[in-house]
Amino acid sequence: MSQTRKKTSSEGETKPQTSSVNKFLRGSKAESRKENNDLKTTDSQPSNWIQKTAPSETAKPLSSEMELRSSMEKYEQFLQKLGKKAVNKCLDLNNCGLTTADMKDMVALLPFLPDLEELDISWNDFVGGTLHSITQQMHLVSKLKILRLGSCRLTTDDVQALGEALEMIPELEELNLSWNSKVGGNLPLILQKFQKGSKIQMLKLVDCTLTSEDGTFLGQLLPMLQSLEVLDLSINRDIGGSLNSIAQGLKSTSNLKVLKLHSCGLSQKSVKILDAAFRYLAELRKLDLSCNKDLGGGFEDSSAQLVMLKHLQVLDLHQCSLTADDVMSLTFALLAWKGAWKQESPSSMLGRWLVCAQVIPLLSNLQELDLSANKKMGNSSENLLSRLRFLPALKSLVINNCALESETFTALASVIQMGHLAKLRKLDLSYNDSICDAGWTMFCQNVRFLKELIELDISLRPSNFRDCGQWFRHLLCAVIKLPQITEIGMKRWILPASQEEELECFDQDKKRSIHFDHGGFQ
Repeated sequence: MSQTRKKTSSEGETKPQTSSVNKFLRGSKAESRKENNDLKTTDSQPSNWIQKTAPSETAKPLSSEMELRSSMEKYEQFLQKLGKKAVNKCLDLNNCGLTTADMKDMVALLPFLPDLEELDISWNDFVGGTLHSITQQMHLVSKLKILRLGSCRLTTDDVQALGEALEMIPELEELNLSWNSKVGGNLPLILQKFQKGSKIQMLKLVDCTLTSEDGTFLGQLLPMLQSLEVLDLSINRDIGGSLNSIAQGLKSTSNLKVLKLHSCGLSQKSVKILDAAFRYLAELRKLDLSCNKDLGGGFEDSSAQLVMLKHLQVLDLHQCSLTADDVMSLTFALLAWKGAWKQESPSSMLGRWLVCAQVIPLLSNLQELDLSANKKMGNSSENLLSRLRFLPALKSLVINNCALESETFTALASVIQMGHLAKLRKLDLSYNDSICDAGWTMFCQNVRFLKELIELDISLRPSNFRDCGQWFRHLLCAVIKLPQITEIGMKRWILPASQEEELECFDQDKKRSIHFDHGGFQ
């Protein structure tokens, strides 16, 4: 480090040159742990991390190069001990097995990190009961934008201390408190400091044992969170009772892009309640209502607003006990016709079909559709799959364990052959054991048209083993013509000796790596 020092013109104080710190803190954004969100932080020169340290009541500004070097050495040793690397403006200690002593060391370092924007200490059990030591220092990291405390065994005292500290970090954009059961019943204590104009963009409260009262409070809070883009309340089975309040609050979150209500105790009535809110969520990209087993029957006459989500890219309805009439309504959710929806009674399925000539494609931006584990949809899935042609952007289709029939595969093979699923990359048809060999043959003869397919799964359920038919040869011929495919799931299909030899020859002759996941043929 250069020993050159410059005097300030006003006070004559000396400032240490920080070029030696640059190499240590020269972390890029690419190194930071990245989740599936669009949040961005602004890069600055790594040396700013220390150079801008401000005086406070609890920490004195660094006054010498020796103190600077000492603090950096301690920081470097701390990260090396935990197997972590320095990343600009980010302190990621996720799943590091932090001890009580580690927590004390981390707290001691916070005064030297005034430009910290991301703090992740998720999945560390010993955080619980000690969070107050961190929250007391929050005023020193007031530029914090991302705070992740998932699965930290937070106590009631912890969540109360957090609620008081959130006022100290007005720039906060992401808060993740998932998998902390003590959050439940205490949500108002945590979020009470959020005011209108809050910059929060992502709020994750997965499996927090939220109560119906928590849901009511959240519904009242949502109108203040105008910047909110991601809301995940999954695995909170008691909030279904306060869905009216939540849905009312959602009407004010026009910027919301992701809504996850996986396993939240939703019912048939919940679909109608949410349907009224969908018209206000024009920017929604991802909707997850999966694993709500009492939803079955709710879509029969309540998908009118769902089709208005024209920017929707991901729709997850797996394990929702969908009925045949639900599937029929969802089929028509892919289409709209001029005035016909209002003219026809929801129960008049024949009337709906009669006006099918005048159609306008909707949900045309949908990229991922998951309808798996809905066994009652088997009889009506033919009509739904035949209308996949109205989803030109579809990249992932998951319909495993749906009791599909051979007629369904015929409809899927007309759609594939016509090139309507040209962008499909993932196709999961597993656990549909009722498909006969003729159905598999029809499918395998046409799968070659899925030129961008990467992953295909046709495995049988664990309790079933079945001899592989002649369709396997058609599959091998098709795979040769699929330039992108790398994974084919075929668990519990039994190959005769002749077909095993064909597969061995295919493995030897092919010029690229394709993994047939069969788990050992029997």
